[in-house]
Amino acid sequence: MNWITNYVRPKINSMLGRREVPENLWIKCPETGEMVFHRDLEENKWVIPASGYHMKMPAKARLKDLFDDGAYEALPQPKVAQDPLKFRDSKKYADRLKDSRIKTDQEDTILAGVGKVRGVKLVAVVHEFNFMGGSLGMAAGEAIVKAFERAITEKCPLVMFPASGGARMQEGILSLMQLPRTTVAVEMLKEAGQPYVVVLTNPTTGGVTASYAMLGDIHMAEPGAEICFAGKRVIEQTIREKLPEGFQTSEYLLEHGMVDMVVKRHDIPDTLARVLRILTKKPVTETTKAAGVVAIAASA
Repeated sequence: MNWITNYVRPKINSMLGRREVPENLWIKCPETGEMVFHRDLEENKWVIPASGYHMKMPAKARLKDLFDDGAYEALPQPKVAQDPLKFRDSKKYADRLKDSRIKTDQEDTILAGVGKVRGVKLVAVVHEFNFMGGSLGMAAGEAIVKAFERAITEKCPLVMFPASGGARMQEGILSLMQLPRTTVAVEMLKEAGQPYVVVLTNPTTGGVTASYAMLGDIHMAEPGAEICFAGKRVIEQTIREKLPEGFQTSEYLLEHGMVDMVVKRHDIPDTLARVLRILTKKPVTETTKAAGVVAIAASA
């Protein structure tokens, strides 16, 4: 049997060209358990076709989907000090950064671009949740501030797509200082007379919620997104009470006045264009007008 195992089988395998099969070809819906082929999911903008569940969307894919014909100018990533505190827990922070960069092909969690959405020029800022949970550190904070400055220079609105677990613990107080810095950047844009719209995605939590994610002129949210400062379990353990069903979801926040509208991912570009045309006092086209009516009806 040894010669069959050691010689014949490898020879046959090499002749047939056996290849390793990637593990992520099929994605499981968190709500229904349905298995969806990854290409079908990508073609449907990372929304499960049957259940409508909105999966996390990669930052690069979101920017490409948002802008007209996928064309935009990517803003450069600012250079900041790497691992200023020489932080280490079970793993070196420098190694975590390296792993996340390999995983996402990004320098840090923030991607920003300038382009047009249904003819409306804007700056878009997107969190990449797969980069250390979209956490806010020095590099992310600097990228956000630079994006706001670019919007002021271009005299155009800025749209934020947060998806974050909050401030990055590995940078300590330096991370927390990004909260006031980004808040000042928001105020600078508003003083310049330009709209600031936030599209809350799943999840938006912690220090990001406590700063720029809740300072928009208009707050949209994707269906089912978790939006909070502290998590549901932490609150329940603190107050020793059971919280309502759907607590901290975008629909719950819409019902209680913290979100202006819940918009399905497919409708976001048209809805954004319509809202921004209204805010900037530009003519609303028939296409964006119809899309806005659909989005508002869906959120009602």
